[in-house]
Order: sequence, then structure tokens, then C-alpha cells
Amino acid sequence: MPDPSAKPNVILILVDDMGFSDLGIMGSEIQTPHLDALARNGLLLSSMYNCSRCCPTRASLLTGLYPHKAGVGHMTPHLGSQAYQGYLREDAPTIAEVLGLSDYRTLMSGKWHVGGNYVAREADRWIVGDETHPTPRQRGFDRFFGIVDGAVNYFSPHYLMEDDERVEVTSESFYFTDAITDKAVDMIESGEDRRPFFLYLAHTAPHWPLQAPEETIAKYEGVYLKGWDAIRAARYEEMHARGILRHRWDLSPRDKAAPAWTDVKHASWEAIRMGVYAAQIDRMDRSIGRLVQCLERLGKLDDTLIFFLSDNGGCAEFLAEDGFAQRYPEKTVDGRPIALGNRTGLRPGSAQTFMSYDLPWANVSNAPFRLYKHWVHEGGISTPLIVHWPNGIAKPEIVHEPAHVVDIMPTILEAAGAAYPSTHGEHETQELDGVSLLPLFETGTWTREQPIYWEHEGNSAIRCGNMKLVRRHRRPWELYDMDVDRTELNDLAGANAPLEERLQRDYLRWEEACGVEEWSTIEQRFLDAFGMESIHG
Repeated sequence: MPDPSAKPNVILILVDDMGFSDLGIMGSEIQTPHLDALARNGLLLSSMYNCSRCCPTRASLLTGLYPHKAGVGHMTPHLGSQAYQGYLREDAPTIAEVLGLSDYRTLMSGKWHVGGNYVAREADRWIVGDETHPTPRQRGFDRFFGIVDGAVNYFSPHYLMEDDERVEVTSESFYFTDAITDKAVDMIESGEDRRPFFLYLAHTAPHWPLQAPEETIAKYEGVYLKGWDAIRAARYEEMHARGILRHRWDLSPRDKAAPAWTDVKHASWEAIRMGVYAAQIDRMDRSIGRLVQCLERLGKLDDTLIFFLSDNGGCAEFLAEDGFAQRYPEKTVDGRPIALGNRTGLRPGSAQTFMSYDLPWANVSNAPFRLYKHWVHEGGISTPLIVHWPNGIAKPEIVHEPAHVVDIMPTILEAAGAAYPSTHGEHETQELDGVSLLPLFETGTWTREQPIYWEHEGNSAIRCGNMKLVRRHRRPWELYDMDVDRTELNDLAGANAPLEERLQRDYLRWEEACGVEEWSTIEQRFLDAFGMESIHG
């Protein structure tokens, strides 16, 4: 076990919109050998939870607080109260700010998206770094490369920053996924002192748009012509063969909104959309392989604590030609036109397309669960967590105890021997919501005694032990036993009134303490801010 006085390097890898079953180690046909190796040689947590959406998860992950308490209860527009201000609160110090007090170098490469609202098509008019648009450098990071908003063209980013400056893409071979990791490697290698480092590596892959180098897409040409039903079933069986799940829960049915593959009219186009999505994950895995090789070359791998997880489940959003895609640039930085939106028959993948993979494939990504990003049923909030730390983990294994992204910060602070401050600037800090996972690393056993809570867009849930109370958009509560039915197919609501009443009371107390507001009010403010008619438009 590690010397308690030593300070490990820490790498926190967060990927974007990747579903529960998208890694090879989780039963997928997608090739992810580097991440699979980290999982086999470390811990794989099968019941790790996120906050169901990109920016709330990021805010929670970076602060150890539930999203509303961190200031990002929904998305990045300022929607009225502190809980919905759209950027990190000052009484919620980040991991980087706390580790900086313990003499860590603090590095970030990738997607920020917790620093206020931006509209991509208006990038030339952005004001970056004011009070309501703090950058990573203003929240504790010594170095930063990446984007401050939520998504970009992978070959032609509309706004890219390095430290405090906007930078332009000059290389014809630029691909954002590669650049994120390569810049991170440069930051690690350019350290001029012997201080430990904290790296937050926030990949945008595999978030839309569907774009990847053709040589990587070619690996998946034809793979998905089997269709979503066959791929989903194959992943489910492979999961069980690998012992990934605690029990053999029933596979949730295909989403009613997804047609049977035999009824699909444009099968080749549907298949290549998933092929590009797979290529994005493949390319991301390869880049992480280069990061691991860097650590090995520098002799740092054994004493580097690495976390890997996703910010939410697979994304069912459909990018209509006349919908949300229109908020992105219609030309590349060198002037070529971009066909925005999902256009049947147009091959995705290049800089001149801008598509999503849509609900049926997201249903595959989230196997064996149901629902997606936005919702707080298991498909929206479940992510495998990989933890790799040769000098700090007693024995590689699969762990089924539930944990949440709020637990990452206290784990890192305890591993680093860093104390959480009572004040940050002129503010008293909030008490951390998470609990450290370090006993799990040391002994192989750990139980989270505190309940886990969720609220996003009126979707609400509480998990206490094996019991989960959950509802969609203020509909009636559903109750599930996660030990026997984690795929949420057998609703127990009405069977145990005292338990349901207790869980509802606990949830409502948490909601009030966090400043959660009625969703219809927040939704209207959000629609007004974006000039939209539908939250999923």
C-alpha cells in the first residue's frame, strides 16, 4: 500500500454521452483495449452514478456537491436563483482549487461547460472570463486547453482556448479528441518541478456531432448492419459472460419509439451512424493509450490514481435540420459548408456533416437499462467507473456497491492528503455531499450509507440501499428493488406504503435544501433564454 505521506498524481477522465455498455469491457463490440486494460488491472464499479446531463455532472464532479448546490441545477443559462445560475458558485471550491493549496500542479484539457452560457454561432461575440463566465484558469487550473461550451465540430472547432487566449486550428490533420489528450501529455511532460499533478481530462467524445477520421470509421463499416436489436442482445449476453452485472436482470425491451430493425427503411445509413459513433469511442480509447504510455515512460503510472467515467447515459437527441443544430456554425473555419442536422442518405463522419445517432442506438448504448440522458432511470444515470492505481489498490476486482460522482472529490482529497477548506475567498464553503471511496481501494469492501439523490428537468429519484424511488417529469412515483430488478421492469409502487412515504419525505427534504424549483418554471426560463419551443428541440 502507498506511503501515507506521499502524494499521488491524479487523472480524472470524463467522457461525454457514452452509454453504460459502450466499452469493450462492458460487453461492447467497440474496440477499447486501453480502457479495458485499466479496468482489468484496477477496479470496475458497475453501479456508479452521474447526474444525467453534461453540465450538472461536471459541476457535481468538480465540487463534490449535488448540482444545484454547485450552481448548475440545469444547464448554463442563468435561470434566476443561485441553484440555476449556470456557472460554479464561489462557495463550492473545485478539486483543482483545493489541490492547488496542497502544492499540486493543476491541469485541464477538454470540455469545461460549467462557466456560463454561450451560443456557438455567435462565438466571435463571446466575452469569456467575466464574473458570470469563469474559465478553468479562474477556478484553480494552472493550465487549460479546450472549449468552454458544450460541443464543437471535431475537425473545425468554432472557439478553442489555450490558457487564457483563443487559438486557431492550423493543422489539416487536427481532430479534437486527439488534440485533447496530446495537449494533456504535453502539460505532464513540460512540468519543471517535482510536484505531483492533477489532470482533469474532459473528452467531448462521443457527444454529437458524429465525426471521426475515415480510417477509424472503416473499422466499423458494416458492423451495425445487424441492427440495434441484435447488437443490444449481444451486448447483454456478453455482459453476463464477463460477470459485469451483479445478477442476471431481465433485458429491458426495445424502446417503443424505436422500430424493429426489419422495419427500418434506410438501414445502411442507420448502420453507419452507429459506426461513426463507435469510431469516436475507439479513437478516444487510443488517445488514452498514449496517455498511459506517457506515464509509463516517465515512471509515473504506478503512483497515478486514474478515474474514468461518463457524464450521463447515451443521448437520444435527434438533431433535426431545422432544430438545435442550427445554433452551430454553418461553415468550417476554412469556409466549407456544413450540412447541419440528420440528413437521410448523407454519410456522417466528415467536418462537413453534423449529425447525432438518435434514440434506437442510444437504447443500445444504455443496455440493459431503459431511458437516456435527461432521465434519472438507470439508462440516464449509470456509468461504469474505472479506477486504476497500482500503488493504491489492493486487488483488481468488479465492485457492485452504488456510488455517485459527488464521491470522487472526497476520494481524491483523502488520497492526496488534502484538507477541504472551511472558506474559499470571502465565502464559507458548503459541506461536501460525497464520501470517500478510499476504503474500497484498500480493503475491497465499502458500503455507501447515505442515500443518493437526483433531480433534472423534473425527473426525480432517491436510492437508499437497494430501493430506488423514481419518477419522470412529475409523474407518479415508481419503486424498484435494485438488487433484483435494476432494469426497472417491475414497479413495486403501492406494495410498501411506509417505505415509499419515508423515501418521498427524504427526497423532498433534500430537494428543498438544494434549492430545487418547480420544473415548469425553470423550463420556461430556459426556453425563453434559448428562444425555443421544446426542451428537446
